[in-house]
Amino acid sequence: MDIKSTIATLLRDGFILVFNQDKLDIVRTARALIQAGVNNMEVTCRISKPLEKLARLRKELPDFAAGMASLIDSAEMLDVYNKAHPADPLPSVRQAADAGASYLVSAVTFSDKSYEQFAGRLPMIPGCSNAGEIVSQFSKGANLCKIFPAKELGGAGFVKAIDAPLHKIISLVPTGGTNATNIPDYIEAGVLVLGASFSMIEKATMKKIIDDQDYELLSKELTTVKHMIDTLRAEKYPGIDFAGASAEEISLATGRNFNIG
Repeated sequence: MDIKSTIATLLRDGFILVFNQDKLDIVRTARALIQAGVNNMEVTCRISKPLEKLARLRKELPDFAAGMASLIDSAEMLDVYNKAHPADPLPSVRQAADAGASYLVSAVTFSDKSYEQFAGRLPMIPGCSNAGEIVSQFSKGANLCKIFPAKELGGAGFVKAIDAPLHKIISLVPTGGTNATNIPDYIEAGVLVLGASFSMIEKATMKKIIDDQDYELLSKELTTVKHMIDTLRAEKYPGIDFAGASAEEISLATGRNFNIG
């Protein structure tokens, strides 16, 4: 899967699940997503042995777009953390890419070195908290820009406020506090892809999913999210068939630039 097809997958899905739950099986979770019509997921470095889990996912579901997230693009910070946690170290951006990550996500910005190595090769989605970071990261090669933590930054209102003066060119991916209540507001604000963790699922339901390892129930919950996003995007962009459109076609129809040439 090349960079264009991976970005097309993210745009088609309209949703990136943040896999941050060690009590769930990563492959069975991915299969639940596929059943719900979503063909990607980000494996966060906040779980144990993230590289091992990514490798298993890539081996068992090679056509599934498995990204890696919560990357810390700082050799100094990695050194401090990994000395304190030698049994389960954090991977570097390079290690994530070498392990087969389909796309790269950070809670903060990526370094110039990482852009030199991976821009144009792998989709890069840096975490940004203000307009300056968004423009700077896009200028270096970011394909989409993650707004994190979206809820604390102001939610859909924040996205709408910074999107207009940026001329609605860069596709923003709000992550953090995303749920059924605010998804309509984000879509209305021009968001094409949303990021969300399992916290978007009602607590009692999520407890049942974990306790019973009920991946059919998980798929049902994810299907509801996918259907909501599909319906809202179809209403806002009636001329786009997100299920079949290429990244270039979506760019032309929405005015969003995905840095893919």
